[in-house]
Amino acid sequence: MHAYCGIATSGILTGQWLVGFGGAKEAIETIDDAGLVLSTSVTLFIIARFVLAFGEAGNFPAAIKATAEYFPKKDRALATSIFNAGATVGALAAPVTIPFIAKAYGWEMAFLIIGALGFIWMGFWIFVYDKPETHAKVNKEELAYIQQDIVTHNQVSEPVIGDASAPVLSFGDCFKYKQTWAFAFGKFMTDGVWWFYLFWFPAYLKDIYKMNSTQSAMPLFVLYMITLLSIIGGWLPTYFVEKKGMNPYEGRMRAMLIFAFFPLLALFAQPLGQISYWLPVIIIGIAGAAHQSWSANIFSTIGDMFPKKAIATVTGIGGMAGGVGSFIINKGSGVLFTHADKTQMSFMGFQGKEAGYFIIFSICAVAYLIGWSVMKTLVPKYKPITL
Repeated sequence: MHAYCGIATSGILTGQWLVGFGGAKEAIETIDDAGLVLSTSVTLFIIARFVLAFGEAGNFPAAIKATAEYFPKKDRALATSIFNAGATVGALAAPVTIPFIAKAYGWEMAFLIIGALGFIWMGFWIFVYDKPETHAKVNKEELAYIQQDIVTHNQVSEPVIGDASAPVLSFGDCFKYKQTWAFAFGKFMTDGVWWFYLFWFPAYLKDIYKMNSTQSAMPLFVLYMITLLSIIGGWLPTYFVEKKGMNPYEGRMRAMLIFAFFPLLALFAQPLGQISYWLPVIIIGIAGAAHQSWSANIFSTIGDMFPKKAIATVTGIGGMAGGVGSFIINKGSGVLFTHADKTQMSFMGFQGKEAGYFIIFSICAVAYLIGWSVMKTLVPKYKPITL
């Protein structure tokens, strides 16, 4: 849909629908009203983005559900951290692939080629994936390992064999439980931090260090590479469960508390940045790795506490809360940076945009400890929901 926004703009404004990408560009160039072209094309692009977001929203809940179906609780954080690292790999691959595709074949083909990858993956998902209890490739020993929690924690609400008649939590019913609010608040406090780093850090390098997109490519690459350390974060709760004898939820919360302290390094990103821009790059990279480790574990808490049939629903609720938090911090940051630049406000020895960035970095630094504290208050001990 994104790729065809140009052709749709041509069709709406000139009546020329049956044209290729090049023909659409030529038709649009004949229109004198640039404002009309801009508003039409942007509106069409927003519609395409909305459809993308609507479809993409089901991906992560499905991934968390699949993880809960195929891994015992002690291993879910590690499994989640591994597939979650795929987003970071994608962020690393995008700058070295998409610009070259667009340059060689046009911006439309960049959308078509990347979009086609989704259909390839969908093919694998449809023809390869099945629940472990009915999958032909899963033997009895593997199934016993996957379903060990049923015996270990006596979770009779999760039958060994899939049962379509098992109780289901509705969307509204999920809000009756403190566990849902704990997960949603944790996501609300921390998702925005990750998206702030992804969205604003290139602007930070431009605003503070006057880097263009080419100059900032290597620092951003290094930052993303550091975040891949988050895979270690998925292993830590397994260590607590197997070596320290903790239950999965207790081990996960212990690991999340450890990860919540690493983002405090962001308090020093702006001050140390006066020495070298590499210091904030490394610091934010470490904070990003801590976030991904935190994220892998907070998602896994759903499987600790909810029946499998409710996992995707609760994941969606938390994703919605995280989206609201992301909107607030990103929109608020833009307003703050504009205000700080216009008024040249001062804060803690910094002035202008530097002061604005220091304030937001400080908020990001403490967000995880606040989120963890509220989660621990709402659900102090392991308490699975049984229906």
